[in-house]
Amino acid sequence: MTEKNPLLDFRDIHVEVEGKEVIRGVSLQVYSGQIHAIMGPNGSGKSSLSNALMGHPDYSIIKGEAYLDGQNMLKMSPDERSHAGLFLAFQYPLAIPGVTVANFLRTALKSHRGKDADMSDFRRIFLKQMNALSIDRSFATRYLNEGFSGGEKKKVEILQMAMLNPKIALLDETDSGLDIDALKIVSNEINRFHNDNNGILLVTHYQRLLNYVKPHHVHVMISGRLVKSGGPELALQLEEKGYDWIEKATRGKVEV
Repeated sequence: MTEKNPLLDFRDIHVEVEGKEVIRGVSLQVYSGQIHAIMGPNGSGKSSLSNALMGHPDYSIIKGEAYLDGQNMLKMSPDERSHAGLFLAFQYPLAIPGVTVANFLRTALKSHRGKDADMSDFRRIFLKQMNALSIDRSFATRYLNEGFSGGEKKKVEILQMAMLNPKIALLDETDSGLDIDALKIVSNEINRFHNDNNGILLVTHYQRLLNYVKPHHVHVMISGRLVKSGGPELALQLEEKGYDWIEKATRGKVEV
């Protein structure tokens, strides 16, 4: 299901990190009900794009436009983007000693709902989402990501997404560090979250996540540019041939 206006719409985005241009004119539209995947080799700029869209201060958008459900994202602070419906699951989630998972998520949800929000349903929703992700209830009182394995951190990131229910979810290397059982659980939760009223932009190196979360569109990023786009079959080609054939075929050319 699509609608006239995209939920996420960015055009000719250029991003600098420490004075170096790492994204060189990227445009993409994600409509309600769509899942897009961006694939590419290490250092191609995939994570830089996600961080820049979320408003990370180390990633400066020096040119271009970006809109979230018709609102100009570039005029928003990171927390305003979050409140407007943008969510980023980090490639490397940070630990926050002294803040429990339950308190972190309660505070985040209350912030989204408003300071006078009724939070009487928090425990019910929280435990329901934990059960769906096979997260032991003991994690509720553990400090966020402190001593967590890579897979546990990724599960808690998806737990945050499920609790906040954003319009657009940017999932940066969500499959990184997951064994096959954890990958299936996380993928099932992504699929359960996705519906006709939201959109997902997946960033990944590998086809394996896309075996479980089926994208409508696949894009290849190389050297800070989207050089090729296609359907799910493009991910299968990349798995079979690697990225070299794309680099050779598109050298000096960029698909629009």
